[in-house]
Amino acid sequence: MDASKKAIFIKDWILNYVNSMPKKAESLVIGISGGIDSSVSSTLSAMTGLKTIVLSMPIKQKDTQHDLSLRHQEWLKKNFKNVEGITVELDSLFSTFEKTLKNFDSLHGMANSRARLRMTTLYQVAAANNGIVVGTGNKVEDFGVGFYTKYGDGGVDISPIADCSKTEVWELGKELKILKEIIEADPTDGLWDDGRTDEGQLGLSYNEIEEAMTNENSPNREKYLNVRKTNLHKMEPIPVCKMPKS
Repeated sequence: MDASKKAIFIKDWILNYVNSMPKKAESLVIGISGGIDSSVSSTLSAMTGLKTIVLSMPIKQKDTQHDLSLRHQEWLKKNFKNVEGITVELDSLFSTFEKTLKNFDSLHGMANSRARLRMTTLYQVAAANNGIVVGTGNKVEDFGVGFYTKYGDGGVDISPIADCSKTEVWELGKELKILKEIIEADPTDGLWDDGRTDEGQLGLSYNEIEEAMTNENSPNREKYLNVRKTNLHKMEPIPVCKMPKS
């Protein structure tokens, strides 16, 4: 299936899901970061014709990242009349959170708290607009290496591109005519003050991960499996204590 057909398929899937809901959602709510995944997911959402609310939620964001987010927001509003763009500044709220929990400081924990604060914001906006939260994770992140925040960007109602590899997402971006700067930008989760990239954190490029996921003889297979093992708790169901029947 080429990128054009994939885009139509995913757009129809979103629309069919909403139409099948017992209480039909009136809007799609999605956070945009200026990255390729959220740009593609938000564009596919807008293509449904449903009211689509896109949120830029900077928290100590690098100017280049936030700028791409705002540019994509404007691009969407220009091309789709059903899109509403909102910028929610979360810096002060996050700073209060940091100060309140200063005795429980954890650099990694605070990075993930940014994603969880954004998730909370998305659900509040969705509640106010009878909407559902649209996820932006791809197959490599969601089911390969678990590269997302548990109950953060992993907390969504639907995941339209979660069966697409990163390569397929880039192809979709080109097909949808996403801004060139977004397509060419180094992928980053936007959770760190230093703007570290996904590849820097994972130790592998997305192309290397994709190859290692499907090739047992890949030179990167062991490294991929180690990353996956560390994050497997995010991808598996929550452990439940089963009581004996007698």
